[in-house]
Amino acid sequence: MKAAVGDRLVVPGRHVDDRVRSGEIVKVHGSNGAPPYLVKWAGQDEPALIFPGPDAHLERAPGRAETTAGQA
Repeated sequence: MKAAVGDRLVVPGRHVDDRVRSGEIVKVHGSNGAPPYLVKWAGQDEPALIFPGPDAHLERAPGRAETTAGQA
């Protein structure tokens, strides 16, 4: 996973009735867009440091090119 500031990190719920979590990446700590990410979750005041799991995906910031095959 390679992200940039402004992308949204989306994490689906793990159980029935769990909500999808979505937040804006405010800082990328890894090199070349790699995790960990500082994420400002919707509905929370403070950002959190996140190492996304395999079920998470990115929604690119408007105007940012999509990742090419093999670079996910």
